Amino acid sequence: MKRFFSVADVPDVPDLVKEALLLKKDPYGQFIGNNKTIGLVFFNPSLRTRLSSQKAAFHLGCDLWVLNIDHDSWKIEMSDGTMMENTQEHIKEAIEVIGLYCDILGVRTFPGLKNKQNDYQEVLFKKIERYSRVPVVSLESATRHPLQSLADAMTIEELRPSQKPIKVVLSWAPHPKALPHSVPNSFLEWISKLRNTDLIITHPKGYELDKEFAKDLHITYDQEEAFREADFIYAKNWSAYNDYGQILCKDSRWMITSKKMALTNHAKFMHCLPVRRNIVVEDAVLDADTSVVLQQAQNRIFAAQAVFKRMLINKCHAAYR
Repeated sequence: MKRFFSVADVPDVPDLVKEALLLKKDPYGQFIGNNKTIGLVFFNPSLRTRLSSQKAAFHLGCDLWVLNIDHDSWKIEMSDGTMMENTQEHIKEAIEVIGLYCDILGVRTFPGLKNKQNDYQEVLFKKIERYSRVPVVSLESATRHPLQSLADAMTIEELRPSQKPIKVVLSWAPHPKALPHSVPNSFLEWISKLRNTDLIITHPKGYELDKEFAKDLHITYDQEEAFREADFIYAKNWSAYNDYGQILCKDSRWMITSKKMALTNHAKFMHCLPVRRNIVVEDAVLDADTSVVLQQAQNRIFAAQAVFKRMLINKCHAAYR
């Protein structure tokens, strides 16, 4: 594995999920990161992504450093051909230098939610990949969050009631801020690759996601209909795609409640965190035994570890060719 940006970089999703779950059982079984360094660069804040990636690196025996662009470095110029009167360092030199200081580079970027074309073309992330001298792992980008979705897939496979088909629902939920599409986009990409899984999307009208991610999937505007006999409910807010970055609905009736969960097949409740209590989901659901948000968060460690491990093995093989 030379890059990790989307599900397209993984030949066999169930196989990677299986590998990550095996690492969870024996995290220190393959201490292959001796004399290797993983660098993490954040263009926006993080809790789970940062800490789980650090823990994953330590499990593999790697050294690790973290750089928060907004606080720990010079002001970075992102545009090309600009006279740099107000910025001190161009992203080209910054990323090229950073690549000299690590063997794997993890990067978290964020959408502006103003310019759809700029965000969906992943302009910043593609520049980072172009200038990086080492393999790049997406810790989230403008349009995808693959490590979160790998952890989500792990959680579903761990808790799958049997090998019979299961029903998984991605449900929009209200939020006071305009949020990106990265988590729902990736969730659709990854979970649709799991075997025996019926994936359904429910949201208010106007919140249709990019057809690249939602194509061929069942979409309903009736949340209660979607919840009936579901095995997993994944709650997430996102802003509009067609009216890009806009909040079109703040209807509190879309909040996940115990009454709605009672329509399901004793479904597990999932959310990527952080979550706004009693706006996205009521306390009774989040604190119930059927809530698996902490299991998801723990699985973030082993999702990152599986990806880092594959990249380290690839580098080792390349060195001996």
